[in-house]
Amino acid sequence: MSLTSKPLSPATWPAFARLVEKHNGIFGGCWCISFHLDPEGGKVPSKDYRKMKEDRVREGRAHAALVFDDRDAVGWCQFGPTAELPNIRSRKAYLEGLEELPDWRITCFFVDRERRGDGIATLALREALKMIGQLGGGTVEAYPEDYTGQKVSSSFLCSGTLGMFEKAGFKKTRKIAMHRWVVERRITGERPSAHTRSGRRSLPADLSSF
Repeated sequence: MSLTSKPLSPATWPAFARLVEKHNGIFGGCWCISFHLDPEGGKVPSKDYRKMKEDRVREGRAHAALVFDDRDAVGWCQFGPTAELPNIRSRKAYLEGLEELPDWRITCFFVDRERRGDGIATLALREALKMIGQLGGGTVEAYPEDYTGQKVSSSFLCSGTLGMFEKAGFKKTRKIAMHRWVVERRITGERPSAHTRSGRRSLPADLSSF
């Protein structure tokens, strides 16, 4: 098995779309759009999610490290600047303890049901961190689950596991739900980034969009 990775882009959109369609839109037709949505905005019909995601990809407002086996996408790790992914889980608890916003967020993973257990999520995370470095680096935050010793559905682990992130060099900063942690790592950038040029982001007066 020889796996490669490519960024989500207009060129890789067809492979991404085929993987999503193979799994009936994933998670009830999410199309990996839910973390992009304004948490204070009105409800968006799920029938619009595919177009919304494709529009974001073509506009350069959606990022992910796609893992390929030959020409087929078999999984991904979604990441992006904080403002690109405002709708995180356990958001109320997250905001209560927030001191500084990260430069980047890693919000979700997906792996082809036929390829689970092949280490694809771990590879996708590693490649996402490389891409973040290529885009300028900075502070990266994620929100993994810790179900150590318990059997749970993979749908509960779409944000990744705590163990996987710790092995990738992330450190726990605080707990925001029974099984959910905020973890953080600093990635050195290969070039200046608009997301990190001024250093860590201070908190805006209005947190409604974060």
